[in-house]
Amino acid sequence: MRLRQTGLAVLSALLMSSCANLSGSTSGFTPLFDSGSNLLGWTKAGDSNWRIQDGAIQADFLPGKIAGFLISKKVYTDYQIYAEFWVDSETNSGIFIRCENPEKVGADTCYEVNIWDTRPDPSYGTGAIVDTIKVTPPYPKVGGKWSVMEITAKGSQFLVKIDGVVTASGSDSKHAKGNIALQHGGGTVKFRKVLIKEL
Repeated sequence: MRLRQTGLAVLSALLMSSCANLSGSTSGFTPLFDSGSNLLGWTKAGDSNWRIQDGAIQADFLPGKIAGFLISKKVYTDYQIYAEFWVDSETNSGIFIRCENPEKVGADTCYEVNIWDTRPDPSYGTGAIVDTIKVTPPYPKVGGKWSVMEITAKGSQFLVKIDGVVTASGSDSKHAKGNIALQHGGGTVKFRKVLIKEL
């Protein structure tokens, strides 16, 4: 009972902290990318045509090519991420966190915070952590507009918000630290701002 109460208290604190961010304050956050002019802090993997365009990181569908990732060069442990993104309705994308092996990014080696409105199983669609924490219905739809994703990872506790609404919260201890990766799995994806605050 005490462990359960402690877990609930931690999640409550994370919720309050994340709600504070929704007021528009990103005080204490560091840009991983913020309308920059280069991708020096990132490594490309796969065939996706990641590039800077109109102040955003963007990748598009390339027929016959293998989708890919943009992987941070730095390893992180506990943090909050604030990301402004745009996808079309068919885009398969996401933010992968605590990737243990930057040369093998996937849902089994990282936590995949999904951006995929049309995933066949919507319980692990946009706003979920794939195979770990299901999204809370009603299932969010982000295609065709700019949206904000907020991710808090502190120890074994996780919280995800899309446009200010909690979509997933819970605990898991598979991955303790690792790289961050932005996914392009198809369609068009743009990341206009990606900020991090280490905890």
